[in-house]
Amino acid sequence: MKSDLTQSPGAAAPAPSHGAIVDASHDREVPEVDLLSPLTLRGVTLRNRIAMAPMCQYSAQEGIANDWHLVHLGSRAVGGTALVLVEATGVTWDGRITPGDLGIWSDEHIEPLARIARFVHGQGAVAGIQLAHAGRKASTAAPWTGGATLTSAAEGGWQVVAPSAIPFHPGDPTPEALDEKGIDGIVDAFEAAARRALSAGFKVLEVHAAHGYLLHQFLSPHSNQRDDQYGGSLDNRMRFLLRVTERVRAAMPDDLPLFVRISATDWAAGGWDIEQSVELSRRLKGLGVDLIDVSTGGNLPTARIPVAKRYQVPCSRRIRDEADIPTAAVGLITDAKDADEIITGGDADMVLVGRELLREPYWALKAQHAFEEEPAWPLQYGYAVKRRQK
Repeated sequence: MKSDLTQSPGAAAPAPSHGAIVDASHDREVPEVDLLSPLTLRGVTLRNRIAMAPMCQYSAQEGIANDWHLVHLGSRAVGGTALVLVEATGVTWDGRITPGDLGIWSDEHIEPLARIARFVHGQGAVAGIQLAHAGRKASTAAPWTGGATLTSAAEGGWQVVAPSAIPFHPGDPTPEALDEKGIDGIVDAFEAAARRALSAGFKVLEVHAAHGYLLHQFLSPHSNQRDDQYGGSLDNRMRFLLRVTERVRAAMPDDLPLFVRISATDWAAGGWDIEQSVELSRRLKGLGVDLIDVSTGGNLPTARIPVAKRYQVPCSRRIRDEADIPTAAVGLITDAKDADEIITGGDADMVLVGRELLREPYWALKAQHAFEEEPAWPLQYGYAVKRRQK
């Protein structure tokens, strides 16, 4: 199975699947589903099931992508990753986590992002982008400077918004509770951002509704204490995200896939949980979402998260099975054979690798080697890396 994207002379070929099994009922061969097998979502075929998780670099100025982002993201495409997701990209100026976040609130952002998408596609990978609004977790400093809340314009900060006037950390400035006009404006901003992302050439869009950012804040009773149509019942708390999703999907062509990242649980009693996540995923599927990117946590600084190997994978499995929608597993996935077991065991359809891809840009190529396949090095590297044929 080949990618639908044209490759440049420097692109690596799609990795082959490991083999095939026979479907006796139809007397035909069915490709094995494993980490290195292709995955087709709508009209986009990924060369394997390894994606680079969106990870903020805090290195933009006024949201503009630069050479750092090109090299950072492009090197993972060179390294064999199938899908490269650009970091949480602010749909509004005040929706960024930090002043250094990427943005997509104006047409000025399109061409610098398009440069990245073109390069990623030229290496045989697929370029995707995560559209985000940080809500009450916005207006903070970069983590390497401490990550503190920026409380004044003099510090580079701004007024943050949220479902309710409840700060993330006690002692933080109180966020402004969004009124319905403000909600409508952010829905419009997500749609406009989606259209800009498509103009930049991205083939996958992901709506960020996880990790305690604005759309997750509306989902969780811990952060959403509204008494209008956006608060209280599960239907009301889902309303904002479902509106955003419907508008983004309508802006996209039918042949391109839409993802939504969720935190499947707050890891706190009385909050957002896996049962609600399953129902949300069913609703998202009905709106044309193609994959749920399953993470957890981030909405409460006091939550006790049982971080361990594969700790989020059971949530992916439940959503995949009970909502009948493809999922991606993420979180402490560092070993290729473990990642393969997640796919072959039916826990997820894709793995998103984060910090391990920061440590090793060629993780996907090394995964091919681990499974005794010929790594699909780019031509510019392969002539030197591969053994000479006798």
